[in-house]
Amino acid sequence: MCGFVCFKSLDSFQSLYGDLPGAVSSLAHRGPDDSGLFFDEKSGVGLGHRRLSIIDLTAAGRQPMTSEDGKVSIVYNGEVYNFKEIRSRLEGLGHSFFSSTDTEVVLKAYMEWGKDCLDHFVGMFAFVIWDSGKQTFFAARDRLGIKPFYYYFDGKNLICASELKAIMAFRSFPRNIDFEALQLFFHYQYIPAPKTIFQNTYKLPPGHCGLFDGTDLDVRSYWEIPEGPVGSSNAPDNERDALDELDLLLTRAVSDRLISDVPLGALLSGGIDSSMVVALMQKVNSTPVRTFSIGFDVEGFDEAPWASQVARHLGTEHTELYVETKDALEVVSRLPEIYDEPFADSSAIPTYLVSRLARSNVTVALSGDGGDEQFAGYTRYWGARDMWERLRKAPYVIRRSIGEALRIVPAHFLERAYAGIYRIIPRVLQVANFPDKWEKLTKAMVQDSLTDIYRAMICIWNQDEIFELTGKGLRGSIFEDTLLRSEGLPILSRLMRVDQKTYLPDDMLTKVDRASMAVGFEVRVPLLDHRVLEYSAGMPEGLKYRNGAGKYILRRLLGRYIPRTLYERPKMGFGIPLGSWLRTDLRQLLLDHLSPMRLREEGLFNHSKIENVIKEHMIGKTNHQHRLWSLLMWEMWRDRWLIG
Repeated sequence: MCGFVCFKSLDSFQSLYGDLPGAVSSLAHRGPDDSGLFFDEKSGVGLGHRRLSIIDLTAAGRQPMTSEDGKVSIVYNGEVYNFKEIRSRLEGLGHSFFSSTDTEVVLKAYMEWGKDCLDHFVGMFAFVIWDSGKQTFFAARDRLGIKPFYYYFDGKNLICASELKAIMAFRSFPRNIDFEALQLFFHYQYIPAPKTIFQNTYKLPPGHCGLFDGTDLDVRSYWEIPEGPVGSSNAPDNERDALDELDLLLTRAVSDRLISDVPLGALLSGGIDSSMVVALMQKVNSTPVRTFSIGFDVEGFDEAPWASQVARHLGTEHTELYVETKDALEVVSRLPEIYDEPFADSSAIPTYLVSRLARSNVTVALSGDGGDEQFAGYTRYWGARDMWERLRKAPYVIRRSIGEALRIVPAHFLERAYAGIYRIIPRVLQVANFPDKWEKLTKAMVQDSLTDIYRAMICIWNQDEIFELTGKGLRGSIFEDTLLRSEGLPILSRLMRVDQKTYLPDDMLTKVDRASMAVGFEVRVPLLDHRVLEYSAGMPEGLKYRNGAGKYILRRLLGRYIPRTLYERPKMGFGIPLGSWLRTDLRQLLLDHLSPMRLREEGLFNHSKIENVIKEHMIGKTNHQHRLWSLLMWEMWRDRWLIG
């Protein structure tokens, strides 16, 4: 895996030229093995790259890479897993190769097919190609957004990079906050594409490419998630056929991702998705797979024993590390540097820790990310559907009265009576962290549309709270647009589609990419092979959600490889005891960053509102862990990137 930064500018070439080496150095963690620069002063172009050597460890793989005739150059981050097949095809068309890298294959695929080269690639990637003959930048990001792509465009100057910090390294870059993006951050805990925290600065959306001719920037989609299951030609005829085909597709996706010239392993949590990936790795491997997991000595947050049992059954070479609280807390101060845009998913902490553990033994690992968003793994999917289908039958005034009344009842009291509550509420509460789920449930009950119900289940600060916090209303995003565009699909498919376009690339995959690359570690995600997703989109919902549980087809498939007793258990999630830490070990850090004096000087938020939220959390009245964490992450990010 690698990192790149590049620019095209005719009127600011000299200043950008001088800053490019520093911008490249800011990405050294993404590519500790090598670096390179390329300039075309006449065209106002600069390309920079940091390399993590995975395939062809020789100098032949150095980037920026330029064609033999000197007309086309590339900076590239990612892996195209079918590059050997494409290379054979290109050789048949007369192309020759001087390296054994996939980078050169991507370069010459563009030279042969232009933008249509994207249709040939299977993998994760982000790249920019400078075509001096056409005087254009051609840029692209993989279909699911596994690899990041940021760009700044002010109408004249274009800067592209793997991370936002590389763009900020240019002294001419104006760090003007986009306050609509800031509101979206507090709402979702991340900033949805195409926005970033800065004005005129964007994320290239997944499945999109761009062409810049020095004047106009044309960004367009080259791939869309299939519309299935309604009318899908991919729909399986029966369950056994679906199992066999999914087994074949996933086995191929896993096998494709085992190509590497450096040590390779897997991240194993013990959940369905990671266990499925490791089982298939072991199936196609002749030697034991190396697996890694971490555990916490905190009830409700420790999946390590399950991972150990799965590893033992599959015969992997397993490494387990139990993390002490102090180890996790030490990561907090690093988060603003790792995530150079405000990011408030606290599971970034264990993700970083397991990446660091694995990196001490291997350079590449496979993970199970992406299963929940394809196979209805989140309880919120069917919880929102059940609530919408049942509650909309009751008059809104009655629902609102019931919801408001339930919010008064303390969640910790209800948690003790869980068994009785289960009989009268949706299955959305069959997970850990009951108080947080209860609060979201009661807020969802008073909503009057599917969009608002689902938003209430996933948001951190709701729309009314955003207005109270910032004094401004929240504007729409791709979230609402995706739900509107998918009205013809069944409800579960619509909600999964929203997450596939928002939460998956902008939270889950961002979290994994930054945490892993912070330690120079590549993570591959076979469940997000686009061929797997195209097939799963054609499955009827009954193969994804059945008998009160999601991932039905994955559970059945996993049963071919490990006993059901190892995975048929409540979903735990990859989390930390954040609520208690904010009351204890992180209390002073929180109070310092959210002090009334500091907030008044900043002038962005209603400090009285924040004081009340802190007070309620500290006395245990309400679990405001996610709201407080989002505020803390903003303030720490602001210290690092705007003030410090």
